[in-house]
Amino acid sequence: MPTFPILSLVTFFPLVGVLFIAFLPQTEAGLRNIRITALATGVITFLLSLAILFYYDPANPGFQLIERAEWIPGTGIIYQKGVDGISIWFVLVSTFLTPICILSSWHAIHDRVREFMISMLVLEVMMVGMFTALDILLLYVFFEGVLIPMFLIIGIWGGPRRVYAAFKFFLYTLFGSVLMLLAILAMYLKTGTTDMLVILHSPFSRELQIWMWLAYFASFAVKMPMWPVHTWLPDAHVEAPTAGSVILAAVLLKMGGYGFIRFSVQMLPDASLYFAPFMFTLSVVAIIYTSLVALVQKDMKKLIAYSSVAHMGFVTMGIFTLNQQGIDGAVFQMLSHAIVSGALFLCVGVVYDRMHTREIARYGGMARTMPKYALVFFIFTMASVGLPGTSGFVGEFLALVGAFQVNRWVAFFAATGVILGAAYMLVLYRALFYGEVTKDDVRAMPDLNAREMAFFAPLIALTLWMGIYPSSFKDLIDPAVAQIVQHQQQATGHAPRTAAIPAAEVEASR
Repeated sequence: MPTFPILSLVTFFPLVGVLFIAFLPQTEAGLRNIRITALATGVITFLLSLAILFYYDPANPGFQLIERAEWIPGTGIIYQKGVDGISIWFVLVSTFLTPICILSSWHAIHDRVREFMISMLVLEVMMVGMFTALDILLLYVFFEGVLIPMFLIIGIWGGPRRVYAAFKFFLYTLFGSVLMLLAILAMYLKTGTTDMLVILHSPFSRELQIWMWLAYFASFAVKMPMWPVHTWLPDAHVEAPTAGSVILAAVLLKMGGYGFIRFSVQMLPDASLYFAPFMFTLSVVAIIYTSLVALVQKDMKKLIAYSSVAHMGFVTMGIFTLNQQGIDGAVFQMLSHAIVSGALFLCVGVVYDRMHTREIARYGGMARTMPKYALVFFIFTMASVGLPGTSGFVGEFLALVGAFQVNRWVAFFAATGVILGAAYMLVLYRALFYGEVTKDDVRAMPDLNAREMAFFAPLIALTLWMGIYPSSFKDLIDPAVAQIVQHQQQATGHAPRTAAIPAAEVEASR
């Protein structure tokens, strides 16, 4: 165990960079120093976060590295942090992608560079704080705090309709979060504390669970986002700068899935079992409908945005199977999507910086003029469609296995999303990279430079590593998920159906 509060250090260290950046001048040399300071802060924060992995004990499925202090004395409201085998990976994803986003914005952001870098670092504080919080009110503060820097990133540095997209994003998520606050108040009044470790083992009546589940659903469904409350996402992605789209897809969407696991499944087990068929229905509709919508998109960012909604459908389906394979697959799919979808938005940003258009028809034949870019895009395209050997395969496969054990029709219809996903991603790749180069500006585009290769290389390595050696991640995830499944089954007295062959049948077949 560390002798210092490692989780608090990782959470708030980016504010050190914010203080330095705030006093740097806005001269040409000062802007360069601002970028360097922001990048250095992000890299140091990531290196510090690796210490969490070093001190974490894989054999212990519970929360570890717990830090606790009085926040509001006499109220039961505390400052408490900790990580388990699920949240630890989301912390590392947040700290890993932040410096990559800063590096990708090196030349893309010209106006208000200081304010942009401060917004990115404050956003990192909120993301890490949310995934490490073990007090429901503290978690809510960070959960809501994410809205402010992301609202500014979209509204100030976004595209022509940035103000509309920023307000739509803000209002959609804020409405759901108000209901989440009511559910938190109900839990506090019932238990007298906001300590998640206490609330996890506090029984609630079935009727109260249902009402609180619906309140949390309003918040997490919007944040993921689930169909039909997904309409803010394409607008936000299209208008956001590249770094904003990466963080939005890679981390902010995962807050909804993390919330479903941490609040709905763990704290409200009876209600989660009751609403599982409802969640399966919404998940399957999201997978099929948004995949079909993605097929007809003419804007690269909008296509990838709709694909994110479809991939999140696999996540919610996996979570509410309430079994080991399903939740394992959901968590792995969230981690994979964070890397792959973030990388695809970075790929779009590369050509947008050169051509200033995201219209698919404006490109074509880039495999001839940009072979390195074509290879990078191909790797992430294959990961997005779930090719074996990439990270995308493992999560989708486990989620489908979990769904098959509970309801074979759900698994069948969800599996069509794999086919549709391959269709829209391959159509996109063909339109961008095959055929003759008919436009002079496309022919004149330079291939990836050293800076761009620097932020793509670790993403490629991680995508292949997760696909080839998934147990390096699942070894931490599995014990935490097993504990959640056991707690859920004990609370409800219900064991999900499995597709396992009974032992008697095995003996009879010998």
